[in-house]
Amino acid sequence: MWLSTFMTNNNERIEKNSVIIEIRAGTGGEEAALFVHNLFRMYSRYAQAKNWKIQTLDSNQTELGGLKQIFFEVKGEGVFSKMKYEGGVHRVQRVPKTEKGSRIHTSTISVAVLPKPKEAQIKINPAELKMDFYKSSGPGGQYVNKRQTAVRITYLPTGLVVTSQTSRNLEENKKSALSILEAKLFEQKMEELESEIKEKRKSQIGKAERAEKIRTYNFPQDRITDHRIKKSWHNIQKVLDGNLDVILNKLQKNLS
Repeated sequence: MWLSTFMTNNNERIEKNSVIIEIRAGTGGEEAALFVHNLFRMYSRYAQAKNWKIQTLDSNQTELGGLKQIFFEVKGEGVFSKMKYEGGVHRVQRVPKTEKGSRIHTSTISVAVLPKPKEAQIKINPAELKMDFYKSSGPGGQYVNKRQTAVRITYLPTGLVVTSQTSRNLEENKKSALSILEAKLFEQKMEELESEIKEKRKSQIGKAERAEKIRTYNFPQDRITDHRIKKSWHNIQKVLDGNLDVILNKLQKNLS
């Protein structure tokens, strides 16, 4: 698969034991936001089972307990080799908690797995950054909106904006926002290299683009289907509780 080949050729550029993951709600409104929370919990449970460390860098919570988006870092042995297959569109089919009837809704969320660049791979000139500080917003308890600890960083050359507001400490939020920015700039750099290689080959080679639907979670049929390898598994709740190896091991075998 192209993703495997491309990343293998660029392994010297990345920290194999650290990734930043972005989960973002797509179509489906509050139901999509609730599923973002479900997947974040799934990855957190999986990380715990693997003895990996997980740190939330930024999140945007809804009133019903969902997440419009969340950025988090996962550190641990072999984390990139496992998690790189999670990038893409995840589709959920179920009766939402907000549904008064029994209609099945289809919602989507996107997952981006951003490999962390090794030191010196991404150099950011402080003069090219604009930093704004503001009060945290949204659900979060008594400490929200007390002080200006949230951080917004704009990368002036491209207008790319990242934020962090999960910590009560301004410096910690600055550090988290810079980590997100570095990962996103590195992703752009890798995409540019990828485009150059594609142009040279003059052919379309498969890659897990974010826009591609990679997996469906069908709750009425208690079935998870990964569309890349056309393989299905039952017992959705077990997988959502963090038992991901049954899927990821199969993906590694078929896509590596």
